[in-house]
Amino acid sequence: MSLMWRSLLALVFGLVVVVPLKAAEVEGVRLWRAPDHTRLVFDLSGPAEHKLFTLSGPHRVVVDITDTKLKAQLDALDLKGTPISQVRHARQNKKDLRVVLDLKRQINPRSFALRRHEQLPDRLVIDLYDKVENQEKTLQQVSSERDIVIAVNAGHGGEDPGALGPGGLREKDVVLAIARKLQRELDRERGFSAKLVRTGDYFIPLRQRVKKGRKMRADLYVSIHADAFTRKEARGAGVYAVSSRGATSETARFLAQRENESDLIGGAGDLSLDDKDDTLAGVLLDLSMTATMNASLDIGASVLNSLGSFTHLHKKKVEQANFSELRNPDVPSILVETGFITNPYESRRLSDPKFQQRMAEKLSEGIVGYFNRRPPAGTWLAANQGTKSRRHIIARGETLSGIAARYDVSVTALMRANGIKNSVIRVGQTLSIPSG
Repeated sequence: MSLMWRSLLALVFGLVVVVPLKAAEVEGVRLWRAPDHTRLVFDLSGPAEHKLFTLSGPHRVVVDITDTKLKAQLDALDLKGTPISQVRHARQNKKDLRVVLDLKRQINPRSFALRRHEQLPDRLVIDLYDKVENQEKTLQQVSSERDIVIAVNAGHGGEDPGALGPGGLREKDVVLAIARKLQRELDRERGFSAKLVRTGDYFIPLRQRVKKGRKMRADLYVSIHADAFTRKEARGAGVYAVSSRGATSETARFLAQRENESDLIGGAGDLSLDDKDDTLAGVLLDLSMTATMNASLDIGASVLNSLGSFTHLHKKKVEQANFSELRNPDVPSILVETGFITNPYESRRLSDPKFQQRMAEKLSEGIVGYFNRRPPAGTWLAANQGTKSRRHIIARGETLSGIAARYDVSVTALMRANGIKNSVIRVGQTLSIPSG
């Protein structure tokens, strides 16, 4: 009897007809390696239940996926650098799929399912966390003149490519290249130390990025992006800070919503009550810690002025929205949109290593310029403020008198320190700021 007739009889006689669901299929398999774990992702044609357990002698991870067929090729996976030596599969009970991961060493496995999201299918994610041996900790002498630590985060990564530009240009690749160049630029500056939050092509949940920045004891958390917008003609760089009230524009609201969906795309399977408590506590604390938010806005303004000297700005002021990864209670945090990757012109520039290098230089100038003016207590920069000359990059609309007032120096002293004989200055010019 056909499905149509059974459904018709059910309507007429009130019968309950159970139609068997179509078995799911594993349509694709991908592998990602991060510094502390390996991620294995199964793309599914539909949702499927699974069970995971481990075996020893030798070490193995076994994954049973209910009522599922294997369509993808497992032997095409590149296992180099991972704890997996071999991936095997077999049928269980004539309908279930069993996948066995033969391991080189013991690991801590974790698994979770992700439901279909926009263009992404249902997925089963297996994370294999490296076992860390307990090491005896030794006390180290901490210098009284520490470096200023900048946590540089390249957005997206791994399972989450970010925005896509013409020709398949991926945001995650562009921003990682810029982040690496920014790290090099900052490390060249005496008294600064830059640390990458994401060092390769792998996914980190937003909450973990925030935690990493705090664990680094960062003086600033800067997240690099190159996002998309609904209109292809949208262009220009922008700087954003978190807002406790709402977005300052529709663009800021749209970008915040898009970035906050990153965990849905990449998978934040390590959520826990402790993590939620920390995050909620951070958000609540952030509402009362206006100093942190004000510092973020001031740093953002310095970076925006620097960027404005060489590229078009989407907005000429720091915008605010409810970005999840900027909800840091005690670390000033900014998000930099280096351009719109969906704009054909800006996409070409973002893919150019020379433009990426220039972008990194200007980001570094804006960050260093702020901390030269306001070095944190206990840093080398604070201890040597009198010997290290401060710099200011002239942005559009600035005047000598305005710059002098900003640094609490006289116009005469400013002109003398820079050999300026009249009030004519140019955008992008770097001024040395004398001691006040």
